[in-house]
Amino acid sequence: MQPGIVPPRPTLLVGLAAAVAAAAFAVGGAGGYALYEHRKAEAAIEGQEQLAAQLQQTRIQMDQLNTKVSELAARPPQVITPPPLPEPPPVAVKPAKPRGPSESQRLKKMQSQLDQQGKAIADTQTQLDATKGDLSNTRTELSGSIARTHDELVLLQKKGERNYYEFDIAKSKSFQHEGPLGVRLRKANSKHQYADLDLIVEDQTVSQKHVNLFQPAMFSTPDSPQPAELVINSISKDRIHGYVSSPKYRQSQLASASNDNPTSSQTTAAQPQPRQSLPQPQ
Repeated sequence: MQPGIVPPRPTLLVGLAAAVAAAAFAVGGAGGYALYEHRKAEAAIEGQEQLAAQLQQTRIQMDQLNTKVSELAARPPQVITPPPLPEPPPVAVKPAKPRGPSESQRLKKMQSQLDQQGKAIADTQTQLDATKGDLSNTRTELSGSIARTHDELVLLQKKGERNYYEFDIAKSKSFQHEGPLGVRLRKANSKHQYADLDLIVEDQTVSQKHVNLFQPAMFSTPDSPQPAELVINSISKDRIHGYVSSPKYRQSQLASASNDNPTSSQTTAAQPQPRQSLPQPQ
């Protein structure tokens, strides 16, 4: 194409039509987007209005609930009274049968037997008490007083009624001779205050178990008017302390003294003679 020559008209028309079409497309796209945004905004506003309405309804319901709670709190407490229990059916009481004469006699007989048994028990108890008293008196007469300390033992010795031999014995296999007895300690229980002993009495070995503190252990000998006594007045670990007492005189010595006493002979001579039977008259 030579310079200065104007291009043909159809080409310009084509370019102009294309520009117009592009502008129309741009305007149409802008308008569609604007319409979309408008609808979106309207939907958001509608959703906010619905949410506000729901919130308002919720507030109304909460106010109603608060009002009911306040009314319930203002009411006085109600006391629920349990229904009355049903009364039990009346129990038929059978009248007591009158006692016949045979039953009354049987009851009287039983009462009489009970009275007799009670009287027999009371009499037996009285006899037991009297026997205990006699045994206690006899034991007191035989054993005399018990010395709990060395000073009390000295007082008993001063009376001169019996011979006293004080001892202090430790646990051992050999015997320790105290007066008429030989004593060997086998066991000393300091907690419960008793001792187990082996004794030699008249050449005989005997065991005396569980001798308590201040409990006299008595041993009779053939030639003694009263029994010998062993009393423990102190118990420690594997050791005992006490005394042995025996009559001051033997039975043979007392008999010999009685025979040598002239007063006794005069008393024997002064005794009345037995009566003699007279011959019957013929």
